[in-house]
Amino acid sequence: MRTILIEKHGGFEQLSIKEVPIPEPGPGEVRVAVKAVSLNHLDVWVRRGVPGHHFPLPLVPSSDAAGVVDKLGEGVSGIETGMEVVIAPAVSCGACKACWSGQDHRCRSYHILGEGCDGVSAEFVCVPVTNILAKPKRLSFPEASASLLAFLTAWHMLVDRVRIKPGETVLVHAGASGVGSAAIQIANLHGARVFATAGTDEKVALCKRLGAEEAVNYREVEFHREVRNWAGRAGVDAVFEHVGAATWENSLRCLSWGGRLVTCGATSGHEVTMDLRKLFFKGWSILGSSMGSRGELATLLEHVERGTLSPVIDRILPFSRVSEAHELIEQRELVGKVVLTWEDTHESEDV
Repeated sequence: MRTILIEKHGGFEQLSIKEVPIPEPGPGEVRVAVKAVSLNHLDVWVRRGVPGHHFPLPLVPSSDAAGVVDKLGEGVSGIETGMEVVIAPAVSCGACKACWSGQDHRCRSYHILGEGCDGVSAEFVCVPVTNILAKPKRLSFPEASASLLAFLTAWHMLVDRVRIKPGETVLVHAGASGVGSAAIQIANLHGARVFATAGTDEKVALCKRLGAEEAVNYREVEFHREVRNWAGRAGVDAVFEHVGAATWENSLRCLSWGGRLVTCGATSGHEVTMDLRKLFFKGWSILGSSMGSRGELATLLEHVERGTLSPVIDRILPFSRVSEAHELIEQRELVGKVVLTWEDTHESEDV
């Protein structure tokens, strides 16, 4: 079979399609014939490398996949070959207190597929049966693959960490990104009002179509001033932050007394400063968040099935153009997500 393999960190030249044996599912595992893979900014970090973080190279990248059950390992029940499925984007031990209590994302053995262990950018992948969920019937394979890691991340940030309430106001950064577009919809679903930022007028328009009450091009205006004009001098109840250093200071300026800022990323830089006096005088909550539980994923997929949440896809490319997909992510040229399929991909092609 064909797979993408990253053997060492670096530029686009480190992305190559290799021929490897088709894996056999072990006890309790399911083999899935992958039909579509959605990329995340995480794929770029894995390829480029992150100072101080170890990735187990060589590594098959990517976390989000949809496909068809191809073969069952010993002891698997409740799953049939031919079933259309999505793959939960991380694995855990299944035997610790966190896993038993439905907090598998806090398991000490938790690994995101394509980051801490081999991922899903292959024609066939084997995963534990607990990672298999039915594909929402109304979605195509590309759409289903785009409904996983970003939606799970945004859901956990807003529902579990921020505990968003009807009528509250939320600032969502990079609202046209995968996680940002999910956040706008999830906030709306819970009755919140959304102000979004984006980098182009086209992306601003998308944010409004997704349900943002107001959206601005952060390259043209000072977003924190526009947020205050919209929400009033009191500021917003919550900030959905995943940009990092470039937006951190002004994001804090947008927070109301007792406001909550939740963050899951630092694409523009990870070192920030803040005035601790404002933190305790204003009663702010600064919340970290990463991924979410499989139970949360199952819940949000129910909303995807009903159409109350929908993935946004910019384009679908063959795996032979995976380098182009990475470049689009790095240059922030996507309005939504980029999805890869094996269609028209040639064997053993350097990409």
